[in-house]
Amino acid sequence: MPALVASDLDRTLIYSAAALALTMPDARAPRLLCVEVHESRPLSYMTETAAQLLTDLGDTAVFVPTTTRTRKQYLRINLPGPAPTYAICANGGHILVDGVSDPDWHAQVTARLADQCAPLAEVQEHLLRAADPVWVRKHRVADDLFAYLVVERELLDEDWVKELAVWAENRGWTVSLQGRKIYAVPKPLTKSAAMREIARRTGADLTLAAGDSLLDTDLLLAADQGWRPGHGELADAGFTAPSIRVLPERGVLAGERILREFLGAVRGA
Repeated sequence: MPALVASDLDRTLIYSAAALALTMPDARAPRLLCVEVHESRPLSYMTETAAQLLTDLGDTAVFVPTTTRTRKQYLRINLPGPAPTYAICANGGHILVDGVSDPDWHAQVTARLADQCAPLAEVQEHLLRAADPVWVRKHRVADDLFAYLVVERELLDEDWVKELAVWAENRGWTVSLQGRKIYAVPKPLTKSAAMREIARRTGADLTLAAGDSLLDTDLLLAADQGWRPGHGELADAGFTAPSIRVLPERGVLAGERILREFLGAVRGA
């Protein structure tokens, strides 16, 4: 039976220049590999060592990139190693099979959202009305499933985010602040549900996961074993559980450590 490894990407395996956390002397900084280009500019990186570890992992387990990114945003990432057969996008709203969204899965998800939480249009309208133009740079909707704001963090009123979280909770939605983005995501839209479906399809008898944000909580708890880095929303909240290992590393070196942990667990199974 194969092992299934479902890992968040941004700030877990891949990192923007601002999130690298290269605190060591320049001469000792790790060599970096660019894995994403956007509008002709390099955008995301991992260490060269992490790239080799990911290649080894793809040869020994079912590796499933698992992201809140839209399909379009995910498909511009060029990860090293074998091309993953499966990927989870839009926080579980899409399961990609060889790069193409599975229509049956997406139909199940949209039906579940319609039954269990307030509609996207209501959340969009609230965000447009309540968010302050002083610190909002962009309003975005992701794959017609959830909404997010791109903000100026230094101008953002953190109390506003807490008030938004309470408002969203009462309507069956979750709020997550990640870097310069504030996400509003329906509670029934989960990475864990998509991971379980892929585990069913592949017959995986061991599930491993990693993530750094509030939106990864369900994924980590659903896996047989999970890891979180020393940065991010979950670290800030001190989140842990018996099946979750808390790593001390922060930034791009955390991504390298997570991949070592995945490989060790797969090979030891």
